[in-house]
Amino acid sequence: MSTGHHEMPFAPMIAAVGTALPPHYATQEETCAGLRRLWAGKGDALALVERVQRSIEVRGRHLAMPVEAYHAASTFAEQNRRWNACALELGERACRAALERAGLLPEDIDQIVFVSVTGISAPSLDARLVNRLGFRRDVKRTPIFGLGCVAGVAGVARVTDTLRAFPAHTSLLLSVELCSLTLQRDDTSAANVIAAQLFADGAAAVVARGAQAARKSGRAGGAAVLATHAVFYPDTEHIMGWDVVDSGFRVVLSAGVPALVREHVRRDVDAFLARHGLSRRDVRHWIVHTGGPKVLEAVAETLELPGDALDRSWRSLREIGNVSSASVLFVLRDFLDEPCARPGDHGVMMAFGPGFCSEMALLRW
Repeated sequence: MSTGHHEMPFAPMIAAVGTALPPHYATQEETCAGLRRLWAGKGDALALVERVQRSIEVRGRHLAMPVEAYHAASTFAEQNRRWNACALELGERACRAALERAGLLPEDIDQIVFVSVTGISAPSLDARLVNRLGFRRDVKRTPIFGLGCVAGVAGVARVTDTLRAFPAHTSLLLSVELCSLTLQRDDTSAANVIAAQLFADGAAAVVARGAQAARKSGRAGGAAVLATHAVFYPDTEHIMGWDVVDSGFRVVLSAGVPALVREHVRRDVDAFLARHGLSRRDVRHWIVHTGGPKVLEAVAETLELPGDALDRSWRSLREIGNVSSASVLFVLRDFLDEPCARPGDHGVMMAFGPGFCSEMALLRW
């Protein structure tokens, strides 16, 4: 498969990305003060809070609730009710922002893909948004749960794969993650202490158009999705995910993630690019999920990237934390909004998640 200009008319296009953040904001100092109050008297946990704060790089995060509200005991059912209420509001805002940026209306959307790993509902959130925003009665809905952080890129891949079959259609990908609502108050494990300072809340929506729909619109801008690729690493289920317990979702987060990235990612990226006649030298833009400092360092090291290649990922991590599946879409929005890409530039969008797995998308401006 060539990625020359002659192929661009047949590739789906990312037209716009809209984002939304909840109104409550806590600096990392405020978060850590809250954790110290929560785990007062538990010396090992308090020492770990301090060590993580020094290394996590996050300066502050937007949260579904005020910091002090997280101290109250809460059942899984109560947490999930909060998730449903906040996710609906954030999801609506992100969808409206993406549609406005794309110059479209809800009735222009043919398909909605909804991803989340921090709450559950049936009917799923996308069904409630059909009523709230006025999508068409024949809109196709695909809710996806369980992909975690990788779902931002996986969602773009699934949406654009469908648009290759339906080039006259327009699709909407919505990611809503409220990671703070999964806080386990009695869990002082390293994984929970890290998650409490790394993961954050927010929503992102992507409008993607099939080749015919994009040509018909006549709107300039955006990026073509030339190809996508998924990699599953066998026997790594223990690396990342949830243990579902009576009090909700208890995080599983192994220290082995950066090592897996170093072991596999260069080979996988090189093979993906080679199939399309490219190498890493041909890629000007790297849109990488903000998995945390050690993950970003591992990506930069194993791919031998220039020093500034992941600047937007680092900036997003510092300003809003890791918003799970939405994180890479926040970074994508910055690439689309800022005048950094020129026509003809190639980019690779990449994320990792439970499985353990990675997903990639090859973009061209």
